[in-house]
Amino acid sequence: MAANSNPTVRRRRLGAELRRLRQVSGLKSTEVAERLMVSQPKISHLENGRRAINPRDVRDLCAMYGVADQQVIASLTEMARESGRQGWWHVYADLPDSDYIGLETDAASIHTYEPLMVPGLLQTPAYAQAVIGETIPLLTVEQAAARLKVRLRRQHRIYDPGYPLRLRVVLDESALRRVVGSPDVMREQLEHLNALGGEPHITVQVLPYEAGAHPGLSGQFSILRFADSPEAGVVYLERFTSDLCLEKPSDVQRYGVMYDRLQARALDPDRTRRFITDAIKSHLDASSP
Repeated sequence: MAANSNPTVRRRRLGAELRRLRQVSGLKSTEVAERLMVSQPKISHLENGRRAINPRDVRDLCAMYGVADQQVIASLTEMARESGRQGWWHVYADLPDSDYIGLETDAASIHTYEPLMVPGLLQTPAYAQAVIGETIPLLTVEQAAARLKVRLRRQHRIYDPGYPLRLRVVLDESALRRVVGSPDVMREQLEHLNALGGEPHITVQVLPYEAGAHPGLSGQFSILRFADSPEAGVVYLERFTSDLCLEKPSDVQRYGVMYDRLQARALDPDRTRRFITDAIKSHLDASSP
């Protein structure tokens, strides 16, 4: 999907611009909500990009904020129309991470730290199927199949020849040692990981146990950056029941420093490949009769 037609990204950019215009006007979100006779949380959701907004509401808000430039109004209303469209992932209605998929689809680069498992973008079908089946309780067979299909569809992003995703991954050693599915599934997964780590736009590094305590002990995180605003970014924290996206520059900077320190303490890519090769041997030994 082209960056300028991604509904999730357009919705978030529109919300950020509406928030900026409101702040310039000197109005508080509670005042805007009162004038529009809506709840204050609705205004917050619009400004945070958590819900679509129709063009008429955009025009009403522009009038309230004193925006007179017709080109600006036209641009924002067109953005509202685009934000109401659906991405390919929206046909899977019960996906809890649909907003993240929209951001991932538009990202120019992702820096991610994973303490327990191989990231979804780098998973083999068998490994992904095992992760989904063994970590998400109460899924029906149909729901599990849909999630697997979406996960594999997301991987098209790293193979896109016209717009390759720059992916940097730091993996804790636990992700290599933990047997997901079976030793054979792990062997295939680690061989796949080594192959992808050789791609020019993908960097894989392992953080071994001997690294001791480190900033990643607090859990998984990803930093997404976008081609049209490389100085900004989004930090994504994946949790079981609800995910969190952080966009404050101070938060993005803090997580950027955390990632830099993790990367510095991890094995370099060449040593990582050798480390993964040794881990493959251990899974081969485990699968031998």
